[in-house]
Amino acid sequence: MSQQLRNAPGLPTYFLSDEQQALADQASRFFFSEFHHLNAEMDDTDDLSPSVFPKLGEMGYLGLNVSPEYGGAGLDFTSACVITEELSRASAAIGLSHVAHDNLCVNNIYRNANEDLRRKYLPGLCDGSLIGALGLTEPGAGSDALGSMRTTARKDGDQYVLNGSKIYITNGPIADIVLVYAKTSPEKGAKGISAFIVETDTPGFKVAQKLNKMGFRGSPTGELVFEDCRVPAANMVGRLDGGVAVTMSGLDLERAIVCFNAVGIARRALEISIDYAKTRQQFGKPIANFQMVQSMLAEMYTEIEAARSLSLRTAAMCEGLEEGQGGRGEIHKLTAAAIFKAAAATSFVLDRAVQIHGGSGYMRDTEVNRLYRTGRVLEVGAGTQEVRKLIISGELLKN
Repeated sequence: MSQQLRNAPGLPTYFLSDEQQALADQASRFFFSEFHHLNAEMDDTDDLSPSVFPKLGEMGYLGLNVSPEYGGAGLDFTSACVITEELSRASAAIGLSHVAHDNLCVNNIYRNANEDLRRKYLPGLCDGSLIGALGLTEPGAGSDALGSMRTTARKDGDQYVLNGSKIYITNGPIADIVLVYAKTSPEKGAKGISAFIVETDTPGFKVAQKLNKMGFRGSPTGELVFEDCRVPAANMVGRLDGGVAVTMSGLDLERAIVCFNAVGIARRALEISIDYAKTRQQFGKPIANFQMVQSMLAEMYTEIEAARSLSLRTAAMCEGLEEGQGGRGEIHKLTAAAIFKAAAATSFVLDRAVQIHGGSGYMRDTEVNRLYRTGRVLEVGAGTQEVRKLIISGELLKN
């Protein structure tokens, strides 16, 4: 990839600083050394090595936005995004599990939980001894996750009794901690939702099934069930019936950082396509000499750079996003636009990458095939492309 632009007088803040670029370079070296060789085996088994999260914690790559007071790295949001990009470039599956842990679970606890909960759970989540997940999506409730939520939390003394199920939960089969959304006031609809920290060894919690996915294999995904699962009332994150504010601000940050999962995958696909084009011989010369292959490489590069620039701008806009600020307005529109572009660009790049690889790209055991199968969900997860367009147009047409 070309050298990234550095901050200089007159340049916008959404280009990387020298410090952020150095952080990305260091992370890339570590992730390729430690994790890249695991990808083929993870794709076969769909299992994540138990050594991954402790290694990430040991090297300071967990709790990226969490204050060092609680064991985190204390980085800005953009730095967390570029680390996510480099991790996804080295291992898409580990990159996804990392985001589910670090952004969806850990960062939401850090931003919204009280001091007691922070001190109880964040140190273990930051050192890798605990793995986190987010429990939001339910069977039959995807894009309308809040309005159609059926999981309930009934107050019983100093506990809440949870009943319901969650599906497509990244890290669900291996999580020690799940940040779960449930209706505490069902009569209020989406305005009656609260968030709870649930320890997965709690009686009444179980993993109903580990789901067999097409891609992102090695990042385990599951269905979770709560049957009279008793959770201390003290484990509520945020206010009673205040889950919407927690969810919406968190979803905007999720969309922003998942852009970098996508860009990391696309960058890797371009890299291996360039290498293949230089070495694959046809008609007595490398296929890189053919103008139609050159055209595909040029288009792939341009799509990546466009998506990455918009993603970096969006990350800069997310710096310091407070609870309640997400879910509407400019930031809501921009995060939807960024992930829409990043997902579409990645799909484009992966399609061309398989085309460049020809017959070998269709073979399941090749890296480009693994990336192709993985990238498809980026146009579905964290909100479909269609929902993203509705968010963008909805904000454009307001007032």
